[in-house]
Amino acid sequence: MQISTILEEPPKPRVSADSQCDTPSSFSTLVAQHTVELPDTEWLTRLALTAPRENVRCLSPSHRVIKRAFDVIVALTLLVLTSPILLAAAILVKVTSPGPIIYSQTRVGLNLRKKKKNDRRAETHGLLADASDRRKPGRDRREMSNFGRLFTIYKFRTMRTDAERQGAQFAKQGDVRITSVGRFFRRTRIDELPQLWNILKGDMSLIGPRPERPEFMMKLQEQIPNFIDRLGLKPGLTGIAQVVNGYDNELEGFRRKVSYDLLYLQNCSFWNDIKILLRTVRVVITGEGAL
Repeated sequence: MQISTILEEPPKPRVSADSQCDTPSSFSTLVAQHTVELPDTEWLTRLALTAPRENVRCLSPSHRVIKRAFDVIVALTLLVLTSPILLAAAILVKVTSPGPIIYSQTRVGLNLRKKKKNDRRAETHGLLADASDRRKPGRDRREMSNFGRLFTIYKFRTMRTDAERQGAQFAKQGDVRITSVGRFFRRTRIDELPQLWNILKGDMSLIGPRPERPEFMMKLQEQIPNFIDRLGLKPGLTGIAQVVNGYDNELEGFRRKVSYDLLYLQNCSFWNDIKILLRTVRVVITGEGAL
């Protein structure tokens, strides 16, 4: 994928004390392709890694503890500070449209599966006496859930209850399925506040890749072969892709998400998390990238 570069000289890399994983050369190539100088990311502090990070296991134990503690402290603080907003939002949803206040949906989360595995189909002991395969139709374990760990995400409902009567579909600009209150919630990101509970449960992190629906993962993986590699960290309430790329349901937008998410994985640090949170505040105030 061709990605335009920025002209400004990027900040000097910081040496990271995080442990590194033995990373396959194919993943190193993938990172090199997707973490070039992406537009609007010159503010991100680059880390001088000795090898590309493949997933959260490449972070040092202390880094993982600090990141989790930061998630819990900030999530609890935001729940307390925004409790009046949560109450008001719940009332508005209830009185302006019929249906539940909270909308729950299955999403795909963290994926720590190894990239390379032995193909048991090539092993003779995996066959029956007549050399036929033991697997039957409908019993293939390589299903949608194998893209990552499934979890239930929570949001304030912003659409009509019959929004997906014709099947799962992405939201689009000027979507008529969105309620009048829901449009305001989406612009201000108020609809995302219930996900603070997902963070406390450990399903999500404050900063990370945006979790996708399993219904869309197969198609996205087919069209963007390395799309699954962005799930090396827990999905996040916000992240580089969310504050720079906004809500984008075009194929090229999903390609950019891979780049931004791999860029964050390679430069995940406490200081960068603070920077992303501050930029998220600006996005919430301005309503950038909302549908």
